[in-house]
Amino acid sequence: MRALLLAGGAGTRLRPLTDDRPKPMVDIGGEPAIARALRWLHLQGVTQVAINLHAHPEVLRHFVGDGTRFGVAVTYSLETEILGTAGALRPLHDFFRDEDPFLVLYGDVLTDLDLRPVRRAHAESCADATIVLTRVDDPTRAGIVAFDGDSRITRFVEKPGADEVFSDWANAGIYLCGPAVLRYATHEGAQDFARDLFPAMLRDGCHLQASPTDALVIDFGSPERLELARAQGVRC
Repeated sequence: MRALLLAGGAGTRLRPLTDDRPKPMVDIGGEPAIARALRWLHLQGVTQVAINLHAHPEVLRHFVGDGTRFGVAVTYSLETEILGTAGALRPLHDFFRDEDPFLVLYGDVLTDLDLRPVRRAHAESCADATIVLTRVDDPTRAGIVAFDGDSRITRFVEKPGADEVFSDWANAGIYLCGPAVLRYATHEGAQDFARDLFPAMLRDGCHLQASPTDALVIDFGSPERLELARAQGVRC
């Protein structure tokens, strides 16, 4: 299996920690967070990883290298301008073209998820994409999701206002993607999975499957979430 590890963001909320490094290079448990992400990908059966880069790319490349010590082969995609989480797929179209499904992992996610049930749900439902969901205390800081009795996603709203909250199930930043996702990652400029691509797929009747989990999933994109990730990091 191949995966996209998203590492192109500037990590502005984590400054000054990200003044000289990309967000996945911040320390969790005595090592850059990306080390944990790459080991997790290897444990889930991923053999080849594409990493998009933008801010301080040389820092991450120097640490990760070709990925051998993490058990994966790494390909880099340098973005001179931020393309967004979904837009990052455009330069990597050929890398993922024959891969069904491929995995997407946000670079600021710490998890101990077992991907095998997600892969089963994706295959059995014949979904165009399967989105891992985690419960959150504050839905206004996340992309929240509604799904029916068959776990088919019916609604997807990124960071709703307090009066717009309809669910505490949130996008975990972990996706299994089929070929349709590549077809939708074609817009010019920045394009985001949660804000742009998945809502467009829903409007067109594509099958997005929910995979709710109670596994550890922490996005460490803010100082308070980073402290939580550091406190829980021993599990990963």
